[in-house]
Amino acid sequence: MSDAQSPAPAPGATPAWTERLDHGRFAGKTVIVTGAGSGIGRATASRIAREGGRVIAVDVSQERLDEFVAAHSGSDVEALVADITDDEAVARIIATAGDVIDGLANIAGIMDDMTPVAEMSDAVWQRVFRVNVDGTMKLMRAAIPVMLTTGRGSIVNTASEAALRGSAAGAAYTASKHAVVGLTKSTAFMYGPAGLRVNAVAPGPVITNIQATFGSPLGAERVQRAMALLPTPVEADALAASITFLLSDDGVNVNGAILASDGGWSAA
Repeated sequence: MSDAQSPAPAPGATPAWTERLDHGRFAGKTVIVTGAGSGIGRATASRIAREGGRVIAVDVSQERLDEFVAAHSGSDVEALVADITDDEAVARIIATAGDVIDGLANIAGIMDDMTPVAEMSDAVWQRVFRVNVDGTMKLMRAAIPVMLTTGRGSIVNTASEAALRGSAAGAAYTASKHAVVGLTKSTAFMYGPAGLRVNAVAPGPVITNIQATFGSPLGAERVQRAMALLPTPVEADALAASITFLLSDDGVNVNGAILASDGGWSAA
């Protein structure tokens, strides 16, 4: 037996994390996951599938969905190319899920170009709100009646650090994610007594394929300065752990919550 001690982690170092599956946690459950072709959506869809769930994997990219399905052979995955802002596409998603929808993970979303409101173009504002708010609302609106027929269901929306502060993005993205929080809380209040739970996760920095762009010198200067306290970005699997907790029965007593899954950024 050695008296030697393991070296202490460097200051600010993030402890290593290993995903631990809860096999069977989603057995018998059907969960819709948007943005399932990449990033947080893919990680979430993957975890649900590997924990025994039936996943309706939705994305705008056939190529990304084909790759996801191939990587999860043997799992119960139904891939669907669909635009969540389109009512007919939303109807197809619900029809594919069938008569029982146990969970909905609204993860698909887009960034803005960090512009402040005085420089905002109608095109950027409308595009960001169309995907982040309208798309989220449309799927909730379509899925909730199905959930009400069984008296159960869990919805997890994707907010952001930009839903908790004003310094994480441009005006369009920040406003859209504040809207997602309001939509989440209102829906939790309205449908909680009927057996539905509606929560949101507010991610901090995550390693995904969504890249920030700067369309404004002022926006770039202000946001980049605010990033001085930015925690180390995490892999999408870490966000999937938070999202699947809320989706699953483990979140039984959580409704109307905005879970900051951000490495402590919101505490700074």
